[in-house]
Amino acid sequence: MSETFVPLLQPPDSPAVGEALWFHVRGNTVWVTETPSAGDSRLHFVGMLGTTACWAVDVADDAVAPDDAFYVDLYRLYGSLPPVQWHAAGRAVQLVEWGRTHSFCGRCGSPTESASGERAMRCPRCGLLAFPRLAPAVITLVTRGDEALLARGRTFAVPMYSCIAGFVEPGETLEQAVVREVREEVGVDVAGVRYVGSQPWPFPHSLMIGFRAEWAAGDIVIDPSEIADAGWYRRDDLPMIPPGISIARTLIDGWLAGT
Repeated sequence: MSETFVPLLQPPDSPAVGEALWFHVRGNTVWVTETPSAGDSRLHFVGMLGTTACWAVDVADDAVAPDDAFYVDLYRLYGSLPPVQWHAAGRAVQLVEWGRTHSFCGRCGSPTESASGERAMRCPRCGLLAFPRLAPAVITLVTRGDEALLARGRTFAVPMYSCIAGFVEPGETLEQAVVREVREEVGVDVAGVRYVGSQPWPFPHSLMIGFRAEWAAGDIVIDPSEIADAGWYRRDDLPMIPPGISIARTLIDGWLAGT
């Protein structure tokens, strides 16, 4: 039976006692070890992987890495760690990034400190609490009969086609965000929006919320500031699609399987 990762706030009695995994985060890269490196700075307790305590270590960008250190970004780390460890690594990166970007109060500018009993940075001067940032984004596979609408984003480094995605705006429901994003990015109207699943996406701090939707009206008219190309594709004639790391692939695979 595989181990389960449980996110937790409170660590064991001592980070030096018992089994542990240390996710050293330097910039946006990670080095995973079973012992902490010398000269570590701020620590964040990540949670428990079975009986193993997981810690995030905030390593300064200019820190000299040990000779055996091998820092890689999360994309490259995927597949070289068991999936449950990779998800813990993603949580570690997000917690470190949150700690770095909330060292000072966003309201009065005072240095912050860790709040007692909750995952938050507290301003001792004005009392503002800053919790880990999470940006919800919808991602949607639109279908029309036996075809699926796939698009290539302008920022994609390779000619890969994926689902339509975008961030939720203030005051929107998730379903409203789906309708708006699809219309804005590819110009078509959708109906029958239904939730499929979600995925933490630590690049750097998003929650991807996956949907399926059906084409209702309109021809594809791309937003050239966001989309390089888009089209309707049949199951037997797909372009390059995302790898298994992403919920986009889960949505596409579900459609391919007829679910």
